[in-house]
Amino acid sequence: MEHIDPAVINRFDTRSSRPCEFCREFDPHFHQRRPLDQMVASSRKAIASAHLTEDGYVRHRMLELRRIASRVPLTAA
Repeated sequence: MEHIDPAVINRFDTRSSRPCEFCREFDPHFHQRRPLDQMVASSRKAIASAHLTEDGYVRHRMLELRRIASRVPLTAA
Protein backbone atom coordinates (compact mmCIF):
# COMPACT_ATOMS: atom_id res chain seq x y z
CA MET A 1 0.00 0.00 0.00
CA GLU A 2 3.00 2.33 0.14
CA HIS A 3 2.50 3.22 -3.54
CA ILE A 4 -0.92 4.78 -2.82
CA ASP A 5 -0.95 8.47 -1.95
CA PRO A 6 -2.11 8.92 1.70
CA ALA A 7 -4.44 11.73 0.59
CA VAL A 8 -6.28 9.27 -1.66
CA ILE A 9 -6.61 6.75 1.17
CA ASN A 10 -8.07 9.43 3.47
CA ARG A 11 -10.53 10.56 0.78
CA PHE A 12 -12.30 7.19 0.98
CA ASP A 13 -12.28 7.00 4.78
CA THR A 14 -16.01 6.80 5.48
CA ARG A 15 -15.52 7.16 9.23
CA SER A 16 -15.13 10.90 8.70
CA SER A 17 -17.93 11.38 6.18
CA ARG A 18 -21.66 11.97 6.12
CA PRO A 19 -24.46 11.94 3.52
CA CYS A 20 -24.66 15.09 1.38
CA GLU A 21 -27.58 17.16 2.62
CA PHE A 22 -27.86 19.09 -0.67
CA CYS A 23 -28.12 15.93 -2.76
CA ARG A 24 -30.47 14.29 -0.27
CA GLU A 25 -32.83 17.28 -0.54
CA PHE A 26 -32.77 17.82 -4.31
CA ASP A 27 -32.09 14.40 -5.85
CA PRO A 28 -35.22 12.19 -5.91
CA HIS A 29 -32.96 9.18 -6.64
CA PHE A 30 -30.47 9.91 -3.86
CA HIS A 31 -31.15 6.69 -1.97
CA GLN A 32 -30.55 4.63 -5.12
CA ARG A 33 -26.94 5.88 -5.38
CA ARG A 34 -24.06 3.74 -4.22
CA PRO A 35 -23.30 4.54 -0.56
CA LEU A 36 -19.91 6.11 -1.34
CA ASP A 37 -21.52 8.36 -3.97
CA GLN A 38 -23.83 9.77 -1.29
CA MET A 39 -21.04 10.74 1.09
CA VAL A 40 -19.12 14.00 1.59
CA ALA A 41 -16.19 14.73 3.87
CA SER A 42 -17.65 15.76 7.22
CA SER A 43 -15.08 18.51 7.64
CA ARG A 44 -16.46 20.38 4.60
CA LYS A 45 -19.75 21.94 3.54
CA ALA A 46 -22.14 19.97 1.33
CA ILE A 47 -20.51 21.09 -1.92
CA ALA A 48 -19.65 19.09 -5.01
CA SER A 49 -15.91 18.96 -4.34
CA ALA A 50 -16.50 17.49 -0.87
CA HIS A 51 -17.88 14.27 -2.37
CA LEU A 52 -15.76 11.18 -1.86
CA THR A 53 -16.24 9.88 -5.40
CA GLU A 54 -16.15 11.39 -8.86
CA ASP A 55 -19.65 10.09 -9.58
CA GLY A 56 -20.95 11.80 -6.44
CA TYR A 57 -19.24 15.02 -7.53
CA VAL A 58 -20.73 14.87 -11.03
CA ARG A 59 -24.26 14.14 -9.80
CA HIS A 60 -24.01 17.02 -7.30
CA ARG A 61 -22.89 19.43 -10.05
CA MET A 62 -25.72 18.26 -12.32
CA LEU A 63 -28.22 19.08 -9.56
CA GLU A 64 -26.66 22.53 -9.08
CA LEU A 65 -26.78 23.25 -12.81
CA ARG A 66 -30.35 22.00 -13.10
CA ARG A 67 -31.39 24.37 -10.29
CA ILE A 68 -29.64 27.30 -11.98
CA ALA A 69 -31.23 26.51 -15.35
CA SER A 70 -34.71 26.28 -13.83
CA ARG A 71 -34.61 29.74 -12.26
CA VAL A 72 -36.73 32.44 -13.80
CA PRO A 73 -34.42 34.81 -15.71
CA LEU A 74 -34.28 38.42 -14.59
CA THR A 75 -35.91 40.77 -17.07
CA ALA A 76 -34.44 44.14 -17.94
CA ALA A 77 -36.56 46.98 -16.70
